[in-house]
Amino acid sequence: MTLEQLLRAHVASDDREEADRIAMLRLAAELEDPTSRDQARAHFTASAFVIDAECARVCLVEHAKLGRLLQPGGHIEPTDESLEAAALREAAEETSLELDFHPVAPRPFDLDIHQIPGRPDEPAHFHLDVRYLLVGSGDPCAGAAWYAFGEAGDGSVARLSAKAAVYRMPLYGEETRRGDHPD
Repeated sequence: MTLEQLLRAHVASDDREEADRIAMLRLAAELEDPTSRDQARAHFTASAFVIDAECARVCLVEHAKLGRLLQPGGHIEPTDESLEAAALREAAEETSLELDFHPVAPRPFDLDIHQIPGRPDEPAHFHLDVRYLLVGSGDPCAGAAWYAFGEAGDGSVARLSAKAAVYRMPLYGEETRRGDHPD
């Protein structure tokens, strides 16, 4: 699926996300190489909102350059076969968790445009972030940690937590855990 097809097929959950989706479609067509970080004004990125199997916790990373707790993610590498692959790679690198895509969440799970402040070696620019909902297990590496839903992160994380709350029922129903299988 091409970037344009992915963006056209995505169903936004609110007006803000729909505005971002439309802007992303325009930029995907305008930018010479939309997934390359060499695009100075804006480029696509991939990230993962990682929840545990009980859908009670989220794994966030301490973003050194921005000084914030955020979902894992980052730039798309030329070797990434897809945005999904980039999100999975970034989440694995930044958390060291065992990861898989959520079994029923849409792919992508969310779209977001946000500005990255300028630094001495890089001008301010926009990240066109394509986000996926992943399920993680294990102990995160240094710089990453599990947090209860709603207890960490900023407005961006709160927005993703609210969106992921739809999937907060355990991935395996209580009946299955007890061995009771309804007929």
